[in-house]
Amino acid sequence: MTATPLRIGNFSGFYGDRSSALREMLTGGEVDVLTGDYLAELTMLILGRDRLKDPGAGYARTFARQLEDTLGLAHERGVRIVTNAGGLNPAGLADKVRELAERLGMPVRVAHVEGDDLTAAHPGTLAAHAYLGGFGIAECLRAGADVVITGRVTDAALVTGPAAAHFGWAPGDHDQLAGAVVAGHLLECGTQVTGGNYAFFQDGDVRRPGFPLAEIHADGSSVVTKHPGTGGFVDTGTVTAQLLYETGGARYAGPDVTARLDTVRLRQDGPDRVRIEGVRGEAPPPTLKVGLNRLGGFRNEVAFVLTGLDIEAKAALVRDQMDAALAKAAPDEVRWELARTDRADAGTEETASALLRLVVRDADPEVVGRGLSGAAIELALASYPGFHVLAPPGKGSPYGVFDHVAVPHGDVDHVAVLHDGRRIEVAAPQETLPLGEVPEPELPESLHVGSTRRAPLGHVAGARSGDKGGDANVGVWARSADAWRWLAHELTVERFRELIPEARDLPVTRHVLPRLHALNFVVTGILGAGVAAQHRFDPQAKALGEWLRSRHLDIPEDLL
Repeated sequence: MTATPLRIGNFSGFYGDRSSALREMLTGGEVDVLTGDYLAELTMLILGRDRLKDPGAGYARTFARQLEDTLGLAHERGVRIVTNAGGLNPAGLADKVRELAERLGMPVRVAHVEGDDLTAAHPGTLAAHAYLGGFGIAECLRAGADVVITGRVTDAALVTGPAAAHFGWAPGDHDQLAGAVVAGHLLECGTQVTGGNYAFFQDGDVRRPGFPLAEIHADGSSVVTKHPGTGGFVDTGTVTAQLLYETGGARYAGPDVTARLDTVRLRQDGPDRVRIEGVRGEAPPPTLKVGLNRLGGFRNEVAFVLTGLDIEAKAALVRDQMDAALAKAAPDEVRWELARTDRADAGTEETASALLRLVVRDADPEVVGRGLSGAAIELALASYPGFHVLAPPGKGSPYGVFDHVAVPHGDVDHVAVLHDGRRIEVAAPQETLPLGEVPEPELPESLHVGSTRRAPLGHVAGARSGDKGGDANVGVWARSADAWRWLAHELTVERFRELIPEARDLPVTRHVLPRLHALNFVVTGILGAGVAAQHRFDPQAKALGEWLRSRHLDIPEDLL
């Protein structure tokens, strides 16, 4: 075990992130390990479709391209690289990296982790993968790997693995592992913790945020920062926002440990430095999450542009005209949505226009194919004045459905495949703890409210939202102690449903995180069958939090 802090950076938060980030992180300052996160629920579906066309595919090709001009630099500087870019084919990507190293004449040791693929055990799925923890990565690094390729591990495992290897942590070191999980969650989305996608983005220059890194200590505490001179900024607000992203209650469960988010303490530790301390951990749940991706059917869409006067009447006319074609095709699902993006007396034609979207779904691609979209085009000279659509008629496209199940740890063969070909089985945790409800914490003393003013919630609170399968979460935090005293009592589940009408008939759970001055709302089912099903206008709920911040409430004037 060593007491030397470990500097772990991130160079990718998703499949398609900034291609130059790996070089920027290698040249921008000191770092020991660089991690790249490429996988999301939608990505697994995309890679699954790639593998249907080519059994040798299934990994993030962009990572291999990034290594072309950076592998030598990483080797020269002794920086190890850990990435889940292996996707559905970590062994295949590991071979590609070995070929690259050999071509460049570099003695780079490449290892990979496997065992997450459970597709054969789940007939009818395109990809079924267990979320593995970080100890397979740790085994690879302990054996001397320079590059470690994984498939579907948890995003935080890319950090817990290197930290466990560096500090010699064992599976029972729950507090230390939990601290690393929090650091990993902060790094996993790259620039989202350095000012990207941040509610108060005007607090700094976020035109090109630098990628983050964490200085992790032996006790599991860490400091989140970025390389000197890079864009963006790191403060307790950017860190709070990312902590709330795609999480739920106080218990943040993973395969290695359950981190208690209600124990996290944040402290500004200088410019662009936030210290994370006090994180407590519990034994992980007795089961692993398995993500299931399958093809759900086919969808098609027509977007009618309605301009100027009589928008509602124009929408009613075209809907009536499409009734016969829809009745003849009889798709399983038909949805109409009118987005009133138009303004009165608009200065441009675009701002005078609204969009009427027709979305159809069916198991048969012919049912939602060109015949249906063609029926819309046939109205071009026979419908409302100013008729036009955003795109020509097209055939139905496949869409995906995401679901998840739980399996015992022992049902998964977690294996570290070392650079010399040896295979090390990673044992399941001996100690587990079923998840349970955390007692509701006490709310702060309510704020004495004098005069109020009708204003957007976002004037006193930040928010960040995201998706987990068909559910969405919206994390909301106050920027001052007084604002927290008001927010904790004002933004109830009932008020949330008033402000977000889509949630009125759905289960909504509120979690209170006093140390973060935050509330986390989980809206069950708002995203239907997940992002790939494109159930709603914002299929990943990325902007749900910003919609909430734009809603008006009676806010105490002292807070404004």
